[in-house]
Amino acid sequence: MQLPPRVNVLGVGISVLNLDRAVEVLASAVRSRTRGYVCVTGVHGVMESQADDALRRIHNRSLLTTPDGMPMVWLGRWAGHGDMGRVYGPELMERVFAWSQGSGATHFFYGGNTGVAEELKARLEQRFPGIRIVGTYTPPFRPLHPAEEADFLAQVAAVRPDFLWVGLSTPKQERFMDSYGSRLAATVLLGVGAAFDFHAGRVRQAPRWVQRSGFEWLYRLCAEPRRLWKRYLTNNPRFIVRILAQKLGFRRQALDT
Repeated sequence: MQLPPRVNVLGVGISVLNLDRAVEVLASAVRSRTRGYVCVTGVHGVMESQADDALRRIHNRSLLTTPDGMPMVWLGRWAGHGDMGRVYGPELMERVFAWSQGSGATHFFYGGNTGVAEELKARLEQRFPGIRIVGTYTPPFRPLHPAEEADFLAQVAAVRPDFLWVGLSTPKQERFMDSYGSRLAATVLLGVGAAFDFHAGRVRQAPRWVQRSGFEWLYRLCAEPRRLWKRYLTNNPRFIVRILAQKLGFRRQALDT
């Protein structure tokens, strides 16, 4: 299976994708039983990787690291990939579930607050008739104890899902997929963060025009200021400064050769 090329964004390889291409790659992975995990990555994930070599390696070893935020898309287009488009976790879920209605692919949910995974299952089964969601697991807000881990691994082994969706926060979900991916009897793991809350109806999504404007971060900051202020008001300015430094460095290097 041929994977798409990547664009270097501050040391993180962002896959050159749009939604259609992402679904094609995931469908091919399921058909060929190519195991791996998918990081849905924007500014926050890239900036978390700057001071964490292990996290950066996790992003770069993935099956796909999708351009979750518009800044990733803009940088990809500036690098010459004009067909690059945003591959946003909630939209990716919708598209994969629509594909699964015809393919029969199976799904498992891991993560979310108490009751979220079950609500998500009920809503998606109603929205996508015939979809096969074969299990859910809501973990505690701490590492799994050995008995809990064994129970979780056994539940997944019993149903062997094609897609195991992980609804934790970044970078927790990336570390989870890296740690558990080889031990889980699932083909593809996908870390989609807040998509669980959005599709379960717990949190309202930004309108589509806001999502595509590059200002979804501001909408989410206004909706959840206590939880997100540090992420956006610290990481976003630092990202801009580092990208400018990277671009100027490349330009100087070109002028010197």
